[in-house]
Amino acid sequence: MARLSVTALLLAAAATGASGFAGLNGASDAPTTSRRESFGVIGGAVAAGIAAGAPLPAIAAVTEETPRITTRMGGLLEPYQDSTRGWRTLVPSGWNKFDGEVGAYDTKWQDLVDNTENIKLSSTPVKSTTTSISAIGEDVQEVGEKLASKRSAKLISASERQTDGILFYKFDFALDDGTHQLLQLCVNKGRIWSLDANAKEKRWSKREEMYNNVMGSFMPKLS
Repeated sequence: MARLSVTALLLAAAATGASGFAGLNGASDAPTTSRRESFGVIGGAVAAGIAAGAPLPAIAAVTEETPRITTRMGGLLEPYQDSTRGWRTLVPSGWNKFDGEVGAYDTKWQDLVDNTENIKLSSTPVKSTTTSISAIGEDVQEVGEKLASKRSAKLISASERQTDGILFYKFDFALDDGTHQLLQLCVNKGRIWSLDANAKEKRWSKREEMYNNVMGSFMPKLS
């Protein structure tokens, strides 16, 4: 599946809200990449649309605060923070860590045995006036459904939360290559942050709780 179709999809979303997905088709002549990788570059595509100067909708009205997850799940997770870029999260204990593959991720953690089990974080600058992920659409379910339909994936669930004043969108996808993926998006400090966690469907039951704890622990600031 072409990476360009994801970029076009998110450019339209940023420009017109979730309804902007409707007129797009999935065709593209760009080099191919896996659907899992295509979902992984969503954050950069969203940022490109936001930075282009598109008018933004009002911030979604999420008023209740959800506490950040801090449990380490009996040693399965350990705290990690990047003091230079200013973010913190829980990560799987003992996984390999990789930094900086241009166009793909800022940081990646990967299982020692199965490299299809991985977590990737990426970030891209946006306009200083962009303060919320609601710039891509206020209805998180609709945004998730449109993303899934254009990527031949099934949206299992879509949710939003607000923690420390930051709005997070989280999507649960089943891709047709047998991959199960969580994707979380947020905006803070002039950047859009994309965090995705992947595993094969047959392994999902063993990774789901851990991945959700990683998502809930991520915070794009240190304090």
